[in-house]
Amino acid sequence: MTSNFVEELKWRGMLHDAMPGTEEHLMNEMQSAYVGIDPTADSLHIGHLVGVMMLRHFQLAGHKPYALIGGATGMIGDPSGKSAERNLLDEATLRHNQEAIKGQLSRFLDFDGDAENAAILVNNYDWMKDFTFLDFIRDVGKHITVNYMMAKDSVKKRLSAESKEGMSFTEFTYQMVQGYDFLYLYQNYNCTLQMGGSDQWGNITTGTELIRRIGNGKGYALTCPLITKADGTKFGKTEGGNIWLDAERTSPYKFYQYWLNTSDVDAEKYIKIFTFLSKDEIEALIKEHQEAPHMRVLQKRLADEITVMVHSQEDLGNAQKASNILFGKSTSEDLKNLDEKTFLDVFDGVPQAEISKSELTPGLDMIGALADKTGFLASNSEARRELKQNSISVNKEKVKADYQITENDLINGKFVLLQRGKKNYFVLVVN
Repeated sequence: MTSNFVEELKWRGMLHDAMPGTEEHLMNEMQSAYVGIDPTADSLHIGHLVGVMMLRHFQLAGHKPYALIGGATGMIGDPSGKSAERNLLDEATLRHNQEAIKGQLSRFLDFDGDAENAAILVNNYDWMKDFTFLDFIRDVGKHITVNYMMAKDSVKKRLSAESKEGMSFTEFTYQMVQGYDFLYLYQNYNCTLQMGGSDQWGNITTGTELIRRIGNGKGYALTCPLITKADGTKFGKTEGGNIWLDAERTSPYKFYQYWLNTSDVDAEKYIKIFTFLSKDEIEALIKEHQEAPHMRVLQKRLADEITVMVHSQEDLGNAQKASNILFGKSTSEDLKNLDEKTFLDVFDGVPQAEISKSELTPGLDMIGALADKTGFLASNSEARRELKQNSISVNKEKVKADYQITENDLINGKFVLLQRGKKNYFVLVVN
């Protein structure tokens, strides 16, 4: 039994455009749809998540999702939304990336179930690798005119006067290769719908055109809006680059913080797109948030839900503890439980000074730690005054002037956290 997938996308703000008849087509019986995923890295980033969430909603509605790894198209590069051509990958790298991505997708999609609508992963390299150039231009190319290809927005933009790069023939043919993917999946897997971001509309409809002309059938297209941020900056990016799903590339703490720091306007939008909470739950959360915005209930729930979904309940707990460290609600024990990567993430941008381990052997006095050796405070007299006022902490615990820092104070055998008052931090890096 299927439920109304298109309705679900609509109230979540995840529907940009759909070919006429798509909703009716999906209401009849179980159908199959696919989303293409670029395998240029061995991890997805949060920019991929909207497509993955669409596939998950599709599966929850009783339909069969296909995740297509673009092994062949990844070797070319999609011109949509890009100003320059991308690097080409070799097969070994693509296969490695595919396996890593499948592991991440399996947190969202059910690949293993016996259900008729279990998800399937395919790679277009498997059907393109033995397709010769001559066969392709004879069997596929003759069905699409250059005029049709030139009319696509993605092509027009790259050929416009503003584009200094121009467009290679390789990239120009991208929409034909993607269109052929849709035809292949239609003919071999009875896949009748392709979904993607709104910038993919031109490529998707090239596929529906090939299905009509070569497959004598009917394919459907559905796109979601491109995710934006209210302040105009790019979604999914920070100064440090992409927000990845792989914990090695983006720590669960940084991942959690990204969602926690979203604006009120964005949080209201994202909680519908990036969680599976019901309409009633979300409306209640929005109401609660509007009554007390300073409590940030939307941001907290969004960050909680998506961190558990991508990482784990344990990673969420650790990220919450790490977040509390900056707001004074934690202990020396919490600090010492942080791994080195999370410690450095939490105190990213905090001033540091290096000292040698040998200086800790006799014990480093507090005046030296605060002023002489580090420059955390401007002078020895300022250090004495702050110590007298009981405003200095070592690893979150208040200390007096006679305290000595030793190797017992080291976090991860390497760091000591000094603090003046609630918000002034300084990290001693011990080598």
